[in-house]
Amino acid sequence: MFGKPSRTGRTLQYVALTGYLIFLGFPLVWLLSTAFKPPRELVQLHPTLIPSNPTVQNFVQAFTEQQLGRAALNSLQVSLASAVLTVLVALPASYALARFRTKLGTVALGWVLLSQLFPFVLLIIPIFLILRQVGLANTHAGLVLIYVVWALPFALWMLQGFVRNIPRELEEAASVDGATRLQVLRRVVFPLLAPGIVATALFSFISAWNEFFFALVLVKTPELATLPVAWPGSSASRAPPAWAPSRPVRCSPPCPA
Repeated sequence: MFGKPSRTGRTLQYVALTGYLIFLGFPLVWLLSTAFKPPRELVQLHPTLIPSNPTVQNFVQAFTEQQLGRAALNSLQVSLASAVLTVLVALPASYALARFRTKLGTVALGWVLLSQLFPFVLLIIPIFLILRQVGLANTHAGLVLIYVVWALPFALWMLQGFVRNIPRELEEAASVDGATRLQVLRRVVFPLLAPGIVATALFSFISAWNEFFFALVLVKTPELATLPVAWPGSSASRAPPAWAPSRPVRCSPPCPA
């Protein structure tokens, strides 16, 4: 049996935890401080943590002149659509992979995992040509389609693990009580899969929100650009570099880039 830690040991634990929190939080505090600095303070030789002349002009410029509000809305729409479609496709497919174990299902699951090894660079040109032929190039619909296809393998692999943890006896008991297959799924399986569904949706949303490469290549209209592409100062931004206005956006939720 391990005894309770001494007062000295507990103090050291708190000191180590405080140092770790400072280590993680200081870059965010510095970023927030920079967001309120005027351009002249950004280039001074001896920067300070607290702005000497704080201003909110960076926020105004970021969401008006740089049109980052529109880019954030584009990212939100694309990410939400990708998350919803990924869950709708992965949910029945993962149930089939977990409950109906066949050689075809094993091969399909292996291919799902193997597909994650292909690099973006090898796929972007054929994907762009296909989307252009079907009229989905330079559209949010085409971008959502790519995000769903790219997130689907991991979503399938993750959800089928949740399905396998649900005892078959629960489904059999519901069937004995007269429930149909659809009722079993709706009243027994899906409620128990709620944590897995939420985790899959969050993964798909964050993956689409932070994605840069496909959004850069497939979307060329500035009005359709997503937030990672439209950030001022990024190498892909259509706007001239402006470091100060980019700080407010980098401080904004929900997902860090």
